[in-house]
Amino acid sequence: MFPETTHAVQNQAEPRVNINEFRTNTPLVEAVAAYVPDAATTTLDEIGAHVGAETFQGAAETVNIHTPVLHTHDRWGRRIDDVEFHPAYHDIMRESLSYGTHSFGWTHAGGSAERAARFSLFAQIEPGHACPVSMTHAAVPALMGTELEDFWVPKLTSTVYDPRLIDPAEKQAATFGMAMTEKQGGSDVRANTTVATPDGDHYLLTGHKWFCSAPQSDAFLVLAHLPEGLSCFLVPRVLPGGDRNPFFIQRLKNKLGNKSNASSEIELHGTHGWLVGEPGGGVRAIIEMVARTRLDCVIGSTAGMRQAVAEASWHASGRAAFGNTLIDQPLMRSVLADLQLEAEAATWTMMHLAAAHDDDSADGQAFRRIATAIAKYWICKRGPAHAYEALECLGGNGYTEDFPLARRYREQPVLAIWEGSGNVIVLDVLRAMGREPHSVTALTTFLEGALGVHANYDARYEALKPRVQDTMKTLASHDASAVAALQRAGRVLVEDLAVMLQAAILIHHAPTEIAESFARARLGGDRGMQYGALPDGVAIDALIERA
Repeated sequence: MFPETTHAVQNQAEPRVNINEFRTNTPLVEAVAAYVPDAATTTLDEIGAHVGAETFQGAAETVNIHTPVLHTHDRWGRRIDDVEFHPAYHDIMRESLSYGTHSFGWTHAGGSAERAARFSLFAQIEPGHACPVSMTHAAVPALMGTELEDFWVPKLTSTVYDPRLIDPAEKQAATFGMAMTEKQGGSDVRANTTVATPDGDHYLLTGHKWFCSAPQSDAFLVLAHLPEGLSCFLVPRVLPGGDRNPFFIQRLKNKLGNKSNASSEIELHGTHGWLVGEPGGGVRAIIEMVARTRLDCVIGSTAGMRQAVAEASWHASGRAAFGNTLIDQPLMRSVLADLQLEAEAATWTMMHLAAAHDDDSADGQAFRRIATAIAKYWICKRGPAHAYEALECLGGNGYTEDFPLARRYREQPVLAIWEGSGNVIVLDVLRAMGREPHSVTALTTFLEGALGVHANYDARYEALKPRVQDTMKTLASHDASAVAALQRAGRVLVEDLAVMLQAAILIHHAPTEIAESFARARLGGDRGMQYGALPDGVAIDALIERA
């Protein structure tokens, strides 16, 4: 008889569940204390325990397996355009909104940084639902100061969740989506062909939108042309009185990731919309909304980095190979420390930017204008590679859909694409440098405040400063060939600005050993290309402990 040893499960890490995801995220705890000293940490603890619970993690897995289903017609052939979700999705949305992940920054003065922490904790475990949460949050500034504010903003900031498609006047709460891009234009929204014609106190829209996120929402911000130019409209799914607005969902997108969230193509045909802002002022109307959703892309990517390194270090703590626990193997320690260093920098940057969105001084607005774009480019682009390296730490387990890092690896790219892919963001940074020089002054002033602490930082700043000055001069010259050359090299400049921004934030606010480790690992010339190829002097033990 052979002993049935193959049926015993050995040398596998226990499931990483029932862990407080806030309290165990040391850099987030520290950043909350630094930027929001009066934060409701008991609530953040409550959220951390809730999203770390086995039941919530199970729900997150469920909604990514049982994905949204579109029903265009009922059994009698009537058009219904209904998106069906698993009940667990509605539970997650209800729980997330109840903690103000969409509204805390609007309902509490100076609440943007605490809202970022709350939002990141939910997005860490289930990122798909974060899309309608983010859009609901970002729609508020577009409506402020308009005739639509009094009716819609209280519903957008309510912590109630009501998924029923009924007359908005009968609802306490509402969620918003957006429909900006079209198949022939993408990010070039001025190429849109959707048009609007007056109809009494509002307009009728006709056109086709290539990406409409969260089509189950109560209303949408939509771009369409008027004779005065591209304009922004609020388009409800249900009209006052209860009739359905002509809003035809053509299909749901079959996406690489973001599976729990419904994204769609829609057709508008005589669809009722209410003007937001001035005729021809569509871009101006959505500019603050774009800034907020770009910030949420940073938060979402950062949340993904935290999930990735937490899962990787947990696995390495519970798995042995070649005579030792993985987390005690020198090479693995270098990889995990580097992954944690990336997550640290992203976390502190996320919180710094969120706090900056509550600074309405001229300098504060100028700083966040350029810094948000720079961070969006860099952190969101770092996300997929970071997720992959963490996935590899789990070996074959990581490559299966039974573990969350395969899902995270598929999720991270959307955050780099959404609200401006890499090239669009680089062009936007250059546009800010050319048209809003005050933004560059605010950024360089902040960078200069971190000088004198680390030699690597000082050397990189001295090399970067004349390049920034030359860029400003070239942009001011309007020399077409010189500007084209700048664009070709634009990614290099934005990458350098991004790592310097992160380093400065860490030097200003993070523990000394973390800031020094980042300066050595990201600003020196003696590191390799992959995670784990670290120079001497990095605080590996401290980073492992924080992971």
